[in-house]
Amino acid sequence: MGCLVILFALITPRLVLFLVWVFDGAYLASAYDSFWLPFVGWFVLPTTTLMYAIAENEFGGMHGGGLLLVIVGVLIDVGLLGGSRAKQRRAAE
Repeated sequence: MGCLVILFALITPRLVLFLVWVFDGAYLASAYDSFWLPFVGWFVLPTTTLMYAIAENEFGGMHGGGLLLVIVGVLIDVGLLGGSRAKQRRAAE
């Protein structure tokens, strides 16, 4: 059961980012200058990529609430990656 929760937590931000790209590609295009940064972000830090797009489009950039949103995105991504690695180490013991 725990593996399913971890899998769901890792897939959800990527799925949301993909759906935003499919249904409203202009939303990501207005936040990023090129295709490559969101593409790499999809693999590396998907929540941060999504939060940055929200900060740029809804909060007007990286100040105030937008900056806080991006920081929360980074913490979520680092927490998800760190949490899954810790579980792998415990399972290997």
